[in-house]
Amino acid sequence: MTRFTVNNQPVEYKLDARTPLLWALRDASNLTGTKYGCGSGDCGACTVDIDGAAVRSCQVTIGSIEGTFVTTIEGLSDNRDHPVQRAFLDANVGQCGYCIPGMVMTAAALLRKNRNPSDEDIKAAITNLCRCGIYPRLVEAVGRAARLARGEDDAGDEAESTAPAAATE
Repeated sequence: MTRFTVNNQPVEYKLDARTPLLWALRDASNLTGTKYGCGSGDCGACTVDIDGAAVRSCQVTIGSIEGTFVTTIEGLSDNRDHPVQRAFLDANVGQCGYCIPGMVMTAAALLRKNRNPSDEDIKAAITNLCRCGIYPRLVEAVGRAARLARGEDDAGDEAESTAPAAATE
């Protein structure tokens, strides 16, 4: 049996210790926000936070993370109000949305380590793949998330200023 904490809840998996974390989360815990993309760790769709680091969950066995703290997209915030989630929504980053949970988790880990990342820092840290090509909006959104986390930006201001004016008669 393997024991660790997922989204602040202790879990005990009665699965083979060689089971990839991705499948334990999706199949045994029904945490389907963590996506299967490539199975080789290249795409990043399965990224979760393990003890503060962005980790490709398809490449980690549950036996290797005994006693750790795992956070999935479902556990990042209660109301989708994490600065990264707010900034991604405001910037309309997601298109098909499949890669977004992994990118959000990678960006959140980056911002914990670097509260003021440059565009180059963001590009270097977020190597997740997106077939829709959202990269320019992604970099902009992560920069905005950093400002939100530092209290230098209000997510509602841009949404109000970019909304079309109501027609008057």
